[in-house]
Amino acid sequence: MRTFRAFIDLPSKLETALIDLPLPRWDLDGAFLAKPTMERYRVELMATPQFEETIATLRHALTGEGGGYAVLRLGNLAKALGAGDDRFRRLATAFAAEVAIPFSPFPRWPLWKDIGVKVNKDPGKSSGVGYNAFHMDLVNVTRPPEYTSLLCVRTDPLGGGPSILSDAHAAVARLSEKSRALLAETAYHYGTFFDLNEVGEEYGPFPILDGSESGEGFVRFTAKMLERSELGQAQADAAGELAEELVRGQVSFMLQPGDYLIVNQRRFLHGREALHSGQETIPAPDRRLLLQLFLRARAGDGSAS
Repeated sequence: MRTFRAFIDLPSKLETALIDLPLPRWDLDGAFLAKPTMERYRVELMATPQFEETIATLRHALTGEGGGYAVLRLGNLAKALGAGDDRFRRLATAFAAEVAIPFSPFPRWPLWKDIGVKVNKDPGKSSGVGYNAFHMDLVNVTRPPEYTSLLCVRTDPLGGGPSILSDAHAAVARLSEKSRALLAETAYHYGTFFDLNEVGEEYGPFPILDGSESGEGFVRFTAKMLERSELGQAQADAAGELAEELVRGQVSFMLQPGDYLIVNQRRFLHGREALHSGQETIPAPDRRLLLQLFLRARAGDGSAS
C-alpha cells in the first residue's frame, strides 16, 4: 500500500522540462476550463519525464487511504518563471486539470481569484488579517466544488498566516452518537447565495452531515455559523463540539511561494491562522497573496456529487 504523502516535490528532470514548456493560454467553456485546453495541456505534460508518476502521487494524496489534501511544491518553477507570471499560472492550471475540472463559480471573477490582504476587511474573512476558522468553501450550495485549491504567490512578510487543515470525518467520528445525530438534522444555515454559477441552488437550512455511509460525504461546516447564524442551543452545542475536535486534530504549515495546496472538500476542512500584527505597515502590493481555484470532480471518479 502506497504511503500518504501530503507534500510533493517535483523530480528535477520534470522541473527542468516544465520551465520551457510552451503551454498556450487557456480558453473557458462557460465557467469551466475548456476541454480542448485541458487536452492540449495533457499532451504537453505527458511528454515530460516523470510527470505520470508525479500525478499518480498527487491523486493518491487527495483520494487514497488517509489522504485528503496535498501541497505540490512548485517553488523552483515559481523562481524560474515568476510566481505571478502567466506561464507559471498555466502550469498550475495544467496540474489542477489532472485532478478535476477547473472552474470559476463567480461570474465576476476570472478562473483564478486573488486572495490578498485588506486591513479594513472583516478579520475573519479569507482576505482579512485575523484567524480564518475551519470551513468548507461554498457550504450553502447544493453542489459545492469537490476541491478547493490555493496557489501561494507571496507569504506574509511578517511571518504569519500558516494554513490549517483537519480531517472532518475523523473529527466527526470522535463525537458522541447524540452529537452526530444533531449534526445530521436539517437545521444549519450560513451565508447568502448571490451571482453564482455551476454550484446548484441555495441550500439552507442544511445538515452538517449528509448521511454518507462511506465517510466521503461533505461535512457542511463553517465555524462562522456559530457566531453568525441563529441555531437552536442543542444544534449549536453539537457544532461547537465539532469545531473543538477539528482544532484538536489540525495540521498546520506555512505555504511558501510556489506551493500549490489542493484540498478534497469531501474529506478535509481548511482555514488559516491570523496574519502577523502590523499588516497596515506593509504596502498593499507586498502583502500576502494567494490565488484560489475551484475544481469540479469528473463524473464517475468517486468524488463527483
